Amino acid sequence: MRVVIGEGSCGIAAGAGGVHAKLEELFAQSNPTDAELGITGCNGMCFLEPIVDVYDNKGELHRLVKVQEKDAQAIYDAVVANDLSLVDTLAITAEDEAFLNKQTRVALRDCGVIDPESIDDYLAHEGYAAITKILTTGMSQEDVIQQIDIAGLRGRGGAGFSTAFKWRAARDSKGDQKYLICNADEGDPGAFMDRAVIEGDPHSLIEGMLIGAYSIGASEGIVYVRAEYPLAIVRLTKAIEDATERGYLGNNICGSDFSFTLRIKAGAGAFVCGEETALIESLEGKRGMPRLKPPFPAQAGYWLKPSNINNVETYANVAWIINNGGEAFAAMGTKDSKGTKVFALSGKIARGGLVEVPMGTTLREVIYGIGGGIRDNKEFKAVQLGGPSGGCVPASKLDTVIDYNELAATGAIMGSGGMVVMDESTCMASMARFFLDFTAKESCGKCVHCRMGTKRMLEILDRIVAGEGQEGDVEKLEDLCYAIKDGALCGLGQTAPNPVLTTIRYFRDELEAHIAEHRCPAGECQALISYSINKDVCVGCTACARQCPVHAISGSPKQPHEIDQTICIKCGNCKTACRFGAVVVA
Repeated sequence: MRVVIGEGSCGIAAGAGGVHAKLEELFAQSNPTDAELGITGCNGMCFLEPIVDVYDNKGELHRLVKVQEKDAQAIYDAVVANDLSLVDTLAITAEDEAFLNKQTRVALRDCGVIDPESIDDYLAHEGYAAITKILTTGMSQEDVIQQIDIAGLRGRGGAGFSTAFKWRAARDSKGDQKYLICNADEGDPGAFMDRAVIEGDPHSLIEGMLIGAYSIGASEGIVYVRAEYPLAIVRLTKAIEDATERGYLGNNICGSDFSFTLRIKAGAGAFVCGEETALIESLEGKRGMPRLKPPFPAQAGYWLKPSNINNVETYANVAWIINNGGEAFAAMGTKDSKGTKVFALSGKIARGGLVEVPMGTTLREVIYGIGGGIRDNKEFKAVQLGGPSGGCVPASKLDTVIDYNELAATGAIMGSGGMVVMDESTCMASMARFFLDFTAKESCGKCVHCRMGTKRMLEILDRIVAGEGQEGDVEKLEDLCYAIKDGALCGLGQTAPNPVLTTIRYFRDELEAHIAEHRCPAGECQALISYSINKDVCVGCTACARQCPVHAISGSPKQPHEIDQTICIKCGNCKTACRFGAVVVA
């Protein structure tokens, strides 16, 4: 049998390291001759971590979920006895299995399947077959780009620009040196797609970059990854070393005249460095600030040499396209949006994690069919797509299909793939303020519209959520939004108003309630709510009083309690602690 522990960042955070250590200890004491212990990356089912996959002697998978260190002995005993019914209580349910069964995986095809630290495991799953095919069958640069063109692959990092067009532009540019760059500076709150690919299948990124480098004539590549991804950097570093040792990186790859080296640059975490020209500035040792375009990176990029930049997910699709043909990729999706797209499903969702679905899938299918709907049976309110550069799509638009143009029509964008779900308890004014606060702080300050405009917008939203909004504030926000979109230098500034614009478009009544009625309909804005105890419901269990950090709740045991409004800091601990629904928010 083979016992595999899911050790992506999410699994390790949930305790997978302790489970692995305990199993390793048990196997070391008395190792069954036919048993093997290994690791894999995140399979996307973050809501069930830690996950242990057991492959029996017939190769059949038995998935164990929410495994704790105390369960290691039972797993070991089941392996020794060759009887996995002994751990049935840990087995995944059919309902949770639907999370993966309803997906179509291309970019994530080997995540949670292979050992990310083993090049042999990658090779056993068609690893480096695509680049070998290209270099040994005489495929030209145009032959490769043509397959990417047929596939209709668009960049998965935000704007959705044609990958084939960018590759051709870089190939056709004159230069004695060309560079291929991977943008792994995944800065959107709630997004973790690129991190999961690097942690779970780093060689797929390397192979995709190899193919891209061959297509444009680049001899050097750089992966710009945020330093907050230490595990991703460790595993990618090992993958680069192993690929170099096996001859897939370096000089004369596969006996051809194609040579390519790859290195990692750890970024400091500036959101603006997700913009390609700001990323290039950072690579050159300068402050990350966008350049004027044109010239575009394809003509004058890194050190003013022809350069191509795509993100991790884009490169992760490339080898699959070469192995299976551009037509197979294009067969999935819609007229203008081909293939699949990975989303990081998070927020008030029952089953959160990584989801990869064909373009053309509806938001409803992702949120309810795969994600299992809203936690605690609450009502769906909105989903934030595209991170701080995206917008909030309301319940009335749940049947919108995942397509670049269709999402843009709602006021949101595809973005890199963040999908943050909100329920009825989410205040949309507060949510718009949250994303704008992020972009205002992350503005590089180079252009006045972004530097000053986002600050003025934030001041207005601060007033609104504090109950100090003024008549005309919504109109002022709209004016500022369009001024910033028209005048900002780069994509960060041009898209920063999107969360505010979609909030005004779909949830204007909530903003006006904050301003005109000094009321937060969702009961979230602290300045506009108060906590009290319904004496007809309170049983005097004292749970609320014990959880109050400022001792604002008084009352005798088994008698109704009371909240002193002059002391209450509105933290909500009392409502969370009360099991009888006696705490009322108004």
